[in-house]
Amino acid sequence: MSNIIRMDDPQALARKLATQGPVRTLSTPCRIRILHGGAYIADTTSALLVWEHDYFPQLYLPKAAFSAAQKDGSLKVDEGDKIEEGGKTIARMWRLRAGNGKETERAFAFAGDLEGKGKELSGLVKVDFGAMDQWFEEDSPIYVHPKDPYKRIQIVASTRALRVSIAGHVVATSPTAMHLYETGLPVRYYMPLTFIDPSILRPSDTRSKCPYKGEAEYYHAEVGGQTYKDIVWFYTRPTLESAQIEGLCCFYNEKVDMEIKGVDGEWEKLERPKTYFG
Repeated sequence: MSNIIRMDDPQALARKLATQGPVRTLSTPCRIRILHGGAYIADTTSALLVWEHDYFPQLYLPKAAFSAAQKDGSLKVDEGDKIEEGGKTIARMWRLRAGNGKETERAFAFAGDLEGKGKELSGLVKVDFGAMDQWFEEDSPIYVHPKDPYKRIQIVASTRALRVSIAGHVVATSPTAMHLYETGLPVRYYMPLTFIDPSILRPSDTRSKCPYKGEAEYYHAEVGGQTYKDIVWFYTRPTLESAQIEGLCCFYNEKVDMEIKGVDGEWEKLERPKTYFG
């Protein structure tokens, strides 16, 4: 796996990309816009998806994407510190100031003459995704981070019964479930809340966001006097592509014992997958 350098250290990120190059890149024909401080400060159909690490991409924009906003006064760009490597300026920090005065220094622009592994990033601008009010892909908001075009979600309905146990106690038995297949992750099994023993559930304040599924809410489970934190999650307002799991609950199969009815009608124990969620 690649080492992740975040925008907390933009100069280190710029040097890494300029010298080592990104993991991979992909041009996108989508119109990309950035809303910040009550104005669209960038607008382009020439963005580049850049994998700074293995997990998901970021959007890098050409400098021209900011030109219209600069001309009409919606944006002021101040160049800051030089980022140098090997005695050469490879990038400049940018301060972006919207027309209403809202500003951020979480951006940098690569020089137009990069060489070597980082050459394809020449002249592109990196703006910290979370520092902006909203990003748009065409007219659809982008949440959390840009989606990986090589990652997909498939949801299929199943009447193969599921049984879930925690510490030897059966806590859920469902005659039906939605099976969610997500690239790079184990199959997730979503079942109606009514098939989970309500006596074990404890509300959690935890929230997490996924660009593919939406914002998740959680339950703790209390079994045998022990609390298993955030072991169940559900989406009340999923994204359109994940609408089939709205209101359904899912256990971390890395942390529970899960069985599914086989084609012969017998229970089959599923192996616990090994992921970073475990």
